[in-house]
Amino acid sequence: MRTATRLFALFLAIGFPVVGGFASPAKAPQADQNVKVIEMTAKKYEFSPSPVRVKVGTKVQLKITTLDRKHGFKINPYPDGSDGKGEPGLVFTSKEDCFTIDKDAPAVVEFVAKTPGTYSFKCCVHCGLGHGGMKGQLIVEP
Repeated sequence: MRTATRLFALFLAIGFPVVGGFASPAKAPQADQNVKVIEMTAKKYEFSPSPVRVKVGTKVQLKITTLDRKHGFKINPYPDGSDGKGEPGLVFTSKEDCFTIDKDAPAVVEFVAKTPGTYSFKCCVHCGLGHGGMKGQLIVEP
């Protein structure tokens, strides 16, 4: 096999598409580039930022870190005031109901925002006297 033919085969094998006789690195899948990553923090007795705003159709990743102790994150997949029937407005990649946020392990909550509205979230791991007031909002805008 000639050297040029071997190089061509090598480029194809390692993911370098050959276009017009030139090799270029393979591109990352488009879906991964369209994820909106939002860094959040949790501490007695608040989430920050809140409210969180995203556009309809956005794939969202909430990366939540705790600043003091173990907390949790729970959000209703239906907008506030809806009857909770039909298709949910937030479609999650995980079936988890309460995402635990450990001191040294941030939680990642991933979903697609399908329906405009306000979605309330709260802490779902008892964290002290103010636990019931540890709430926030996600606003999905048209």
